[in-house]
Amino acid sequence: MSEPVAEPEPVAEPVAEPVAEPVAEPVAEPEPVAEPEPVAEPEPVDVVEGNSHLFAVRTTGGQEKIVMRLLEARIKMGKINIQSVVLLSDLKGYVVVEAQDVSTMFDAIQGIRHVRGQLRGELTYNEIDKYLIKKSTVSELAVENTVEIIGGPFKGMKATITRVDKEKEEATVILLDASYQLPVTVDANYLKLVPA
Repeated sequence: MSEPVAEPEPVAEPVAEPVAEPVAEPVAEPEPVAEPEPVAEPEPVDVVEGNSHLFAVRTTGGQEKIVMRLLEARIKMGKINIQSVVLLSDLKGYVVVEAQDVSTMFDAIQGIRHVRGQLRGELTYNEIDKYLIKKSTVSELAVENTVEIIGGPFKGMKATITRVDKEKEEATVILLDASYQLPVTVDANYLKLVPA
């Protein structure tokens, strides 16, 4: 009977670990910092009449925002050549488009849902500037004016102005509908002048 012979165990060979040698990095000379060049202020651009025209585009009632957003998306993608689209809250059923000419505007509105056509002719800036520039209500108010309160707890009541605070945009009024003189301070945006 022969004895089992044990197999020799494998001997692990010593692995030499690589030694990192220090590498000398080249030292960069500091570059001189250039003085920033003065940037010319952009000159104010004068709006020249005739460069763009305003057109009223008729839409389906209540769909003005959708038409405006579709036109804005086309502008951002560069598919149409119009300058701006304006939605005026007091101009129901219309969107105002600023374009260089009628054909450009007509091309821009082609194929857009809810567009029903356009008004003939152009709009002038004077026709829409009252919607674009918000005038402070306080500037229209004066002492002794009769006003109607259109918001807040005294909504629907008439009053006479006794004091106007232009900084805070408030007015102190005396209610005409009350049985005794009751001075109340009201936000000027809640007041509407009553024609005399």
